[in-house]
Amino acid sequence: MSIFADSIMKEKTVLITGGATGLGKEMAIRFGKLGARIGIVSRNKENLEKTVTQLSAMGIKIAYDVCDVRDPSQIAASVSNLEKVLGPFNVLVNNAAGNFISRTEQLSPKAFDTVIGIVLQGSSYFSLEMGKRWINSGMNGTILNIVATYAWTGSAYVVPSAVSKAGVLALTQSLAVEWGPRGIRSVAIAPGPIPTEGAWNNLIPDTSFEEIMKNRNPMMRLGKPDDLADLATFLISDAASYINGAVVTIDGGEWLKGAGQFNMLSGMPESLWDLMKTRRNK
Repeated sequence: MSIFADSIMKEKTVLITGGATGLGKEMAIRFGKLGARIGIVSRNKENLEKTVTQLSAMGIKIAYDVCDVRDPSQIAASVSNLEKVLGPFNVLVNNAAGNFISRTEQLSPKAFDTVIGIVLQGSSYFSLEMGKRWINSGMNGTILNIVATYAWTGSAYVVPSAVSKAGVLALTQSLAVEWGPRGIRSVAIAPGPIPTEGAWNNLIPDTSFEEIMKNRNPMMRLGKPDDLADLATFLISDAASYINGAVVTIDGGEWLKGAGQFNMLSGMPESLWDLMKTRRNK
């Protein structure tokens, strides 16, 4: 049962990066069921088409555009294409991400470039594109960024992601001050581990690690997509209109118990490191 009024999002038009799968798709469903018009972008056209077909069947007004968030020209074109169908956006959710576990000395510069490009540059480029449109038109807007608890602490074995998420955290707080007077809020969510197929394949080397992650959490469980969708709904709603520059942690208290989400991999056997390297190279 939803705690939100059925029409709480009826005045919202939301653009979600990485919105075809995982947590991005979960947010799209939640926002759409509450009345929002939804635009999603991704590099994978097949996933986009499947999600649009599925959500349209639920009665959700949704459109997609293929876009590489690392390319500012593609971003500008995608926003324009989607606005022709949905109207001007007033919410941006920077959700697109790339991450995998690896010993840092085994990473190539290309691996760093890929993660930093998607997470940090993609979030920055999309925020800049939307911010300019809102400022030029005099519209109010909200930016919701998805960061991580290790944005504050860092974490071993996910260094490109930690670097990128720290940058997005700084982006959130910086734009909150600079663009707040223009009617643009910037907020963020720092989730703990929430299983999704894509993320889990890159981050969990063995099912036994799920139990380790549960046991290191004060609430003795992993997060659920609904947990994040509920929080995201509140933060982009008008009920949160005075929240600006805040980063809300949703991890059951995990990072308080043991900062650095993947630090525990120091004891992982060599065979599992080899397995993760094989997955990364596919």
